[in-house]
Amino acid sequence: MTKSPAVVLLSGGLDSTTVAAMAIRDGFEPHALSFSYGQRHGVEIEAAKTVVKRLGIEHHVVVQIDLRVFGGSALTSEIEVPHYSESDSLAEDIPVTYVPARNTIFLSFALAFAETISASDIFLGINALDYSGYPDCRPEYLRAYEAMANLATKASVQDGVKMTLHAPLIAMTKAEIITCGLALGVDYSITHSCYDPDGNGQPCNSCDSCILRRRGFEALGLTDPVFGSETDSQRGVG
Repeated sequence: MTKSPAVVLLSGGLDSTTVAAMAIRDGFEPHALSFSYGQRHGVEIEAAKTVVKRLGIEHHVVVQIDLRVFGGSALTSEIEVPHYSESDSLAEDIPVTYVPARNTIFLSFALAFAETISASDIFLGINALDYSGYPDCRPEYLRAYEAMANLATKASVQDGVKMTLHAPLIAMTKAEIITCGLALGVDYSITHSCYDPDGNGQPCNSCDSCILRRRGFEALGLTDPVFGSETDSQRGVG
């Protein structure tokens, strides 16, 4: 039986890797789409390539764009990535790691990709529950973009195809996401989530992405495989 094609936005991180595994579980043929957009954590592209091989995804497109020409984010400019100790509360405002319009840009590429492969489904790993502040990770954003997609594509307007955005993690905690991924056989040791890795691509263990990821594993009584068993003092945190 022929599987339906689907575009999967794949950063190489914990969330997007889980979503890719979920798309496969749900019977789709995933076409992975990653972006080298000038991010300081460009090592995630190598992680995405490893994930693609491990999951057996045959089609992987890496788009080269340069969002550093705009900057405005700690990920695409010289703004410093915030670091925290375990006892710190993460920022409640929109953090400086927010990249202006990133998800809108990525989804526009995904929409174009979907039309070229006759896909009507796009999967992405946005999450509104276990992360703070990103306006383009909210359910209302997702609904609005999906409505726009069905007004803006030839497939929808001429052929009556309904474009559907799948964000299965949007209301899940990090621990719930990890539980789901482990049940699907995801190897999280090959993923990369850190916003500020060192020169060897090793995670800093103290940016908000690292902390949220680690707390998710700890809530399950597990150790994040990319961190090992280091203490905060060994990590230089606190």
